[in-house]
Amino acid sequence: MKMFKWVAATFIVVALASQVFAQSRIKDIVTLQSARDNQLIGYGLVVGLPGTGDSLRNAPFTETSMRSMLDSLGIATESGRARLNNVAAVIVTANFPAFMRHGSRIDVDVSSLGDASSLEGGQLVMTPLRGGDGEIYAVAQGPVSTSGFFARGQAESVSQGTPTSGRIVNGAIVEKEVQSNGHEVHQITLQLRNPDYTTAVAITDAINQFSRNNYGGITAREVDARTVLVTKPKNITSARFVASIEALPIAIDSPARVVLDSSTGTVVIGQDVRVTPVAVSHGALTVRVTETPTISQPNPFTLGETAVEPLTNIEVTQEGTGMGIVNGASLNSLVEGLNQLGVGPRETIAILQTIKNAGALQADLVVQ
Repeated sequence: MKMFKWVAATFIVVALASQVFAQSRIKDIVTLQSARDNQLIGYGLVVGLPGTGDSLRNAPFTETSMRSMLDSLGIATESGRARLNNVAAVIVTANFPAFMRHGSRIDVDVSSLGDASSLEGGQLVMTPLRGGDGEIYAVAQGPVSTSGFFARGQAESVSQGTPTSGRIVNGAIVEKEVQSNGHEVHQITLQLRNPDYTTAVAITDAINQFSRNNYGGITAREVDARTVLVTKPKNITSARFVASIEALPIAIDSPARVVLDSSTGTVVIGQDVRVTPVAVSHGALTVRVTETPTISQPNPFTLGETAVEPLTNIEVTQEGTGMGIVNGASLNSLVEGLNQLGVGPRETIAILQTIKNAGALQADLVVQ
């Protein structure tokens, strides 16, 4: 007998966000336009794998790369296909932070490109990392550390995590610096991580108040919801001036927003979210499908055949149906109104989407 059951209610923790007019430092809510990171990428080989590398028949580029590497080392290789399985072709990526100097080290991520089953225990061979302009900025090499594992027997295999991707801490050495003229900049551009006009004006006012008290004039002006321009005063370096203003406290504001993650059932509701009075009907639907096939046997000494006759039973139950009034004049009243209906996070997602369609949800609804 086979039984299948669908339940329309899933219970996962509901997260609540409250950040209205919270005090934060300027350095925590903005980034310097000249201090952007860069991304690097490279192609390399991981060697020394315990039989978990690429099968060279299915990944011919691995064999080609291996022969090319041996040729560059002055080792002649014979013609014909190799049968090694301890080598894997990988893509190496890294985030190149701003102000990195020659000889500094950065972390790199390594991901399998072929059909290798695991990179655990492998060693990345020297791999140049290039930027978007095609120039080499770093060189990576070192042992690969993975967070998963893979084991295989004759009849079964098991894996946990992602053994085909790993990380090398401090695995790349910076060979070329990104040219920066930060010490010559006279106008500093601050970009808000979360654009908001109220917060941009608050940053401008705080910097100008600091400038009046210390330099005798205003230095900042807001451009839009994301950008604030600051003019560096005379007789001070850019680094020292930025250090003096980045710790100023700012009362940040954020728009009313509800974020719904349908895959995990997570609901994040901002403090400013409001719901006009609305009636909501809710009910949990359960569908149960039961298979009880019967076997039909022919009479003795007949030419009949044994047959299986399917028999399906379907039961539908609906519990907790009811209608309630949801009036979200505040965050607490909104949550209490939904809890009184006995809804779970996934049902809350459906209810909030319906309330938004009805025009009663006064917030930005983001569905992930």
